[in-house]
Amino acid sequence: MHEKTFKISNINSDDDAEKLARAMLEVWGISQAEASTEHKTVTIKFDERMSSQEDFLQAVREAGFDLTSEQL
Repeated sequence: MHEKTFKISNINSDDDAEKLARAMLEVWGISQAEASTEHKTVTIKFDERMSSQEDFLQAVREAGFDLTSEQL
C-alpha cells in the first residue's frame, strides 16, 4: 500500500473536503482518502497495481478541484 498527498488550491470548506474524499474513494485501488481544508491537501492510500497517478488527477478534476502539486 502506497500513500500520496496532493495540494489542492480550491478546497475551502468541510463540504469540499467531503466531496473530494468521496471522489477519490471511487477510484479503483484507493482504500483511504482524507482531505484537509486547513492544509488544502488530499492524502490517499492506494494499491499501485490497481490505479495510477493519472486516475487520481482525473478524479480531482472531475470533482471540480485544482491540483497544485504533489507533496513528497
